This record gives sequence, C-alpha cells and structure tokens, in this order.
Amino acid sequence: MEIAVYITLFALVLLYPAIDGRMRRLDRRAARIERKVDLVIDHLGITVPQPGVEEVVRLLRENKKVEAIKVYRKLTDADLVEAKEAVDRMERLENPGR
Repeated sequence: MEIAVYITLFALVLLYPAIDGRMRRLDRRAARIERKVDLVIDHLGITVPQPGVEEVVRLLRENKKVEAIKVYRKLTDADLVEAKEAVDRMERLENPGR
C-alpha cells in the first residue's frame, strides 16, 4: 500500500510542470479573449451594468481608493492587479483631467 502512495506522489511531482504550464497558457488565453470582448463592447458603445459598482464610484468620489479596490475585489472576485486597474479606469472616467 505504501509503495502505491509513493508512486502516486512521484507521478504527481512529474506531472505538475506540465499541468502548471497548461493552466498558465489557458489563463493567458482567457485574458486575451476578455480584452478582445472588452474592445468589442467599447466599440459598440455598450455599457454592461455591474451590480454594486455604485459603491466603488462613491468611494472614489470620497478619495478612498484603497477601500474602492477592496469593494471591487469583493464584488468581482478579481485579483489585486485586476481590481486596481479597473478602479483606475473608473477613476479616469470620473475625473477625465487626471
């Protein structure tokens, strides 16, 4: 029984780089597709309502950017970088001169 566990662990260790590489490629591909969809939506002038975004905009207006990023992350399950970029875009829309 112990030998089967060791063989399984060894196989997992050998397969991890291949699985990790595949997941990274899929993540990059999904990000490219998402950017393209965003460009199409922008080009068509479509606004996609996101529930709770009003709270993020309110926090931006109160100069509470960190809290706005936290709320955005909670609403969208975005990672920190994605949330910061999204909040930065919202801030530029709210304050075009900045």
